[in-house]
Amino acid sequence: MPKDLTPRYTVPGIEREAAGRLIGLLRLRLHALNDLHLTLKHIHWNVVGPHFIAVHEMVDPQVDRVRDMADDVAERIAALGGVAQGTPGALVAERTWDDYSIGRADALAHLGALDVVYTGVIEGVRAAVKEAGEIDPATEDLLIEQLRDLEQFQWFVRAHLESAGGSLATDGARTEEQGAARGGDL
Repeated sequence: MPKDLTPRYTVPGIEREAAGRLIGLLRLRLHALNDLHLTLKHIHWNVVGPHFIAVHEMVDPQVDRVRDMADDVAERIAALGGVAQGTPGALVAERTWDDYSIGRADALAHLGALDVVYTGVIEGVRAAVKEAGEIDPATEDLLIEQLRDLEQFQWFVRAHLESAGGSLATDGARTEEQGAARGGDL
Protein backbone atom coordinates (compact mmCIF):
# COMPACT_ATOMS: atom_id res chain seq x y z
CA MET A 1 0.00 0.00 0.00
CA PRO A 2 1.32 3.48 -0.75
CA LYS A 3 2.71 5.13 2.37
CA ASP A 4 0.94 8.47 1.91
CA LEU A 5 -2.75 8.26 1.08
CA THR A 6 -3.37 11.94 1.86
CA PRO A 7 -5.67 13.25 -0.86
CA ARG A 8 -5.32 16.66 -2.53
CA TYR A 9 -8.87 17.46 -1.43
CA THR A 10 -11.53 15.80 0.70
CA VAL A 11 -15.05 16.31 2.02
CA PRO A 12 -15.78 19.49 4.00
CA GLY A 13 -15.05 19.23 7.70
CA ILE A 14 -12.35 16.55 7.52
CA GLU A 15 -8.66 17.44 7.39
CA ARG A 16 -6.74 15.96 4.47
CA GLU A 17 -4.47 13.92 6.75
CA ALA A 18 -7.49 12.45 8.56
CA ALA A 19 -9.07 11.65 5.19
CA GLY A 20 -5.86 9.80 4.30
CA ARG A 21 -6.24 7.66 7.43
CA LEU A 22 -9.84 6.89 6.48
CA ILE A 23 -8.83 6.04 2.92
CA GLY A 24 -6.20 3.64 4.25
CA LEU A 25 -8.60 1.76 6.48
CA LEU A 26 -11.31 1.73 3.80
CA ARG A 27 -8.88 0.28 1.25
CA LEU A 28 -8.46 -2.80 3.43
CA ARG A 29 -12.23 -3.03 3.91
CA LEU A 30 -12.65 -2.83 0.12
CA HIS A 31 -10.14 -5.64 -0.35
CA ALA A 32 -11.84 -7.74 2.35
CA LEU A 33 -15.26 -7.27 0.75
CA ASN A 34 -14.02 -8.05 -2.76
CA ASP A 35 -12.28 -11.14 -1.42
CA LEU A 36 -15.38 -12.18 0.54
CA HIS A 37 -17.68 -11.88 -2.46
CA LEU A 38 -15.31 -14.06 -4.52
CA THR A 39 -15.01 -16.56 -1.66
CA LEU A 40 -18.80 -16.78 -1.39
CA LYS A 41 -19.08 -17.47 -5.13
CA HIS A 42 -16.33 -20.09 -4.82
CA ILE A 43 -18.37 -21.81 -2.10
CA HIS A 44 -21.51 -21.50 -4.23
CA TRP A 45 -19.76 -23.29 -7.11
CA ASN A 46 -17.94 -25.94 -5.05
CA VAL A 47 -20.41 -27.02 -2.39
CA VAL A 48 -21.64 -30.64 -2.52
CA GLY A 49 -23.60 -33.05 -0.38
CA PRO A 50 -27.06 -33.35 1.09
CA HIS A 51 -27.20 -29.68 2.15
CA PHE A 52 -26.07 -28.47 -1.27
CA ILE A 53 -29.18 -26.57 -2.32
CA ALA A 54 -29.62 -24.81 1.04
CA VAL A 55 -26.06 -23.46 1.00
CA HIS A 56 -26.01 -22.87 -2.75
CA GLU A 57 -29.10 -20.66 -2.48
CA MET A 58 -28.15 -19.05 0.85
CA VAL A 59 -24.88 -17.57 -0.35
CA ASP A 60 -26.10 -15.79 -3.50
CA PRO A 61 -27.99 -13.02 -1.65
CA GLN A 62 -24.90 -12.63 0.53
CA VAL A 63 -22.76 -12.23 -2.61
CA ASP A 64 -25.08 -9.52 -3.90
CA ARG A 65 -25.10 -7.59 -0.61
CA VAL A 66 -21.31 -7.89 -0.16
CA ARG A 67 -20.80 -6.55 -3.70
CA ASP A 68 -23.04 -3.60 -2.82
CA MET A 69 -20.99 -3.04 0.34
CA ALA A 70 -17.79 -2.97 -1.72
CA ASP A 71 -19.34 -0.42 -4.05
CA ASP A 72 -20.35 1.77 -1.09
CA VAL A 73 -16.83 1.61 0.36
CA ALA A 74 -15.23 2.38 -3.01
CA GLU A 75 -17.51 5.38 -3.48
CA ARG A 76 -16.69 6.64 0.04
CA ILE A 77 -12.97 6.38 -0.78
CA ALA A 78 -13.56 8.43 -3.93
CA ALA A 79 -15.66 11.00 -2.05
CA LEU A 80 -12.81 11.41 0.44
CA GLY A 81 -10.48 12.19 -2.48
CA GLY A 82 -8.80 8.79 -2.68
CA VAL A 83 -8.44 6.12 -5.32
CA ALA A 84 -10.52 2.96 -4.88
CA GLN A 85 -8.08 0.22 -5.88
CA GLY A 86 -10.40 -2.63 -6.87
CA THR A 87 -8.02 -4.65 -9.02
CA PRO A 88 -7.06 -8.24 -8.16
CA GLY A 89 -3.39 -7.26 -8.02
CA ALA A 90 -4.00 -4.56 -5.43
CA LEU A 91 -6.14 -6.93 -3.37
CA VAL A 92 -3.51 -9.66 -3.34
CA ALA A 93 -0.63 -7.25 -2.71
CA GLU A 94 -2.30 -5.40 0.16
CA ARG A 95 -4.41 -8.02 1.94
CA THR A 96 -3.32 -9.31 5.32
CA TRP A 97 -4.91 -12.78 5.05
CA ASP A 98 -4.42 -15.91 2.96
CA ASP A 99 -6.59 -17.07 0.08
CA TYR A 100 -9.62 -19.27 0.91
CA SER A 101 -8.24 -22.77 1.16
CA ILE A 102 -11.21 -25.13 0.82
CA GLY A 103 -12.00 -26.58 -2.61
CA ARG A 104 -14.84 -28.92 -3.48
CA ALA A 105 -16.29 -29.94 -0.14
CA ASP A 106 -19.40 -30.89 1.78
CA ALA A 107 -21.76 -28.03 2.63
CA LEU A 108 -21.10 -28.23 6.36
CA ALA A 109 -17.35 -28.19 5.82
CA HIS A 110 -17.66 -25.03 3.71
CA LEU A 111 -19.93 -23.46 6.31
CA GLY A 112 -17.42 -24.27 9.06
CA ALA A 113 -14.67 -22.58 7.05
CA LEU A 114 -16.96 -19.67 6.16
CA ASP A 115 -17.70 -19.11 9.84
CA VAL A 116 -13.98 -18.53 10.38
CA VAL A 117 -13.85 -16.21 7.35
CA TYR A 118 -16.77 -14.16 8.63
CA THR A 119 -15.13 -13.89 12.05
CA GLY A 120 -12.02 -12.37 10.45
CA VAL A 121 -13.99 -9.97 8.28
CA ILE A 122 -16.21 -8.87 11.17
CA GLU A 123 -13.22 -8.31 13.46
CA GLY A 124 -11.67 -6.12 10.75
CA VAL A 125 -14.86 -4.09 10.36
CA ARG A 126 -15.15 -3.61 14.13
CA ALA A 127 -11.58 -2.27 14.26
CA ALA A 128 -12.33 0.04 11.32
CA VAL A 129 -15.52 1.28 13.02
CA LYS A 130 -13.51 2.19 16.10
CA GLU A 131 -10.88 4.07 14.12
CA ALA A 132 -13.37 5.78 11.81
CA GLY A 133 -15.45 6.85 14.80
CA GLU A 134 -12.55 8.98 15.99
CA ILE A 135 -12.52 10.87 12.67
CA ASP A 136 -15.80 10.80 10.78
CA PRO A 137 -19.34 9.80 11.77
CA ALA A 138 -20.44 9.31 8.13
CA THR A 139 -17.74 6.69 7.47
CA GLU A 140 -18.40 5.13 10.87
CA ASP A 141 -22.12 4.88 10.04
CA LEU A 142 -21.40 3.21 6.69
CA LEU A 143 -19.24 0.60 8.40
CA ILE A 144 -21.75 0.00 11.21
CA GLU A 145 -24.49 -0.70 8.67
CA GLN A 146 -22.24 -3.22 6.94
CA LEU A 147 -21.28 -4.77 10.26
CA ARG A 148 -24.94 -5.50 11.05
CA ASP A 149 -25.42 -7.28 7.72
CA LEU A 150 -22.18 -9.27 8.02
CA GLU A 151 -23.11 -10.39 11.52
CA GLN A 152 -26.50 -11.51 10.25
CA PHE A 153 -24.85 -13.50 7.45
CA GLN A 154 -22.58 -15.19 10.00
CA TRP A 155 -25.66 -16.00 12.08
CA PHE A 156 -27.21 -17.69 9.02
CA VAL A 157 -24.02 -19.75 8.61
CA ARG A 158 -23.82 -20.58 12.30
CA ALA A 159 -27.43 -21.77 12.39
CA HIS A 160 -26.22 -24.78 10.38
CA LEU A 161 -23.33 -25.36 12.79
CA GLU A 162 -25.14 -24.96 16.11
CA SER A 163 -26.59 -27.80 18.14
CA ALA A 164 -30.03 -27.61 19.73
CA GLY A 165 -28.21 -27.17 23.04
CA GLY A 166 -26.49 -24.02 21.78
CA SER A 167 -22.96 -25.27 21.20
CA LEU A 168 -21.19 -24.17 18.05
CA ALA A 169 -19.26 -26.83 16.13
CA THR A 170 -16.62 -24.30 15.10
CA ASP A 171 -16.03 -22.92 18.59
CA GLY A 172 -12.31 -22.32 18.96
CA ALA A 173 -11.53 -22.86 15.27
CA ARG A 174 -8.85 -20.39 14.16
CA THR A 175 -8.25 -21.53 10.59
CA GLU A 176 -10.52 -22.39 7.68
CA GLU A 177 -9.20 -25.95 7.79
CA GLN A 178 -10.15 -26.29 11.46
CA GLY A 179 -13.58 -24.79 10.78
CA ALA A 180 -14.11 -27.11 7.81
CA ALA A 181 -13.08 -30.16 9.82
CA ARG A 182 -15.39 -29.28 12.72
CA GLY A 183 -18.30 -28.42 10.42
CA GLY A 184 -17.74 -31.56 8.41
CA ASP A 185 -17.91 -33.65 11.59
CA LEU A 186 -21.58 -32.78 12.10
